[in-house]
Amino acid sequence: MIHALHYLKDSLSAEIGLHGPLVPLEPEKTFAQKIMDLVDTQHPVHQIRSLDALQEYVQSSILVPIDAERTNAVFGEGNPQADIMLIGEAPGADEDRQGRPFVGRAGQLLDKMIAAIDLSRSEIFIANILKSRPPGNRDPNPDEIAAHLPVLYRQMSLIQPKFILCLGRIASQTLLGSRAPLGKLRGQAHAYHGSTLLSSYHPAALLRNPNWKRPAWEDLKLLRQLYSAP
Repeated sequence: MIHALHYLKDSLSAEIGLHGPLVPLEPEKTFAQKIMDLVDTQHPVHQIRSLDALQEYVQSSILVPIDAERTNAVFGEGNPQADIMLIGEAPGADEDRQGRPFVGRAGQLLDKMIAAIDLSRSEIFIANILKSRPPGNRDPNPDEIAAHLPVLYRQMSLIQPKFILCLGRIASQTLLGSRAPLGKLRGQAHAYHGSTLLSSYHPAALLRNPNWKRPAWEDLKLLRQLYSAP
């Protein structure tokens, strides 16, 4: 036994001489950890442990001026353990009145779109980057995105979706950190911190441009194919 221990000690010493000291491998970070690494360590969302608590934080916080002008915060809704998360850019007038995401004409179209790939709102989680409606439904300003993005990241870290579908240019460019046009970002699966991200057209854009419905349908089929893969 003593001889065996000396042999092991000599072998380890030889390995250290050749390769340096043995350093234990750190476990790979989870999706949730990688997402929260994007948020400043001093941000209060790091201390929030549930979606309910995060929603209370959103409803009670004025992060940017548009938060003081809203009728309702639009936190998001759906399955808190969803494998699929849909992310738009900001609420509209109907959403602001009801406090729910995608409930106007665009929301009705979205319901039909997800039903066409055999999904429902109860199976997925739907949210926006902004939790407050920009006046006149204008595009979100960079400072508004920066203020609300940590909330979205915390949502994502708590839900831990396997697939993320960004609806529209702003959501896609923001999460991917890209300035590429939506036409260049859609139609492919992007690796996203251990999850898979796809991009497609916002339902409101499809109402204005019916010609985009065909490529949007291709995006949905790709999502369904990846989601159903073993």
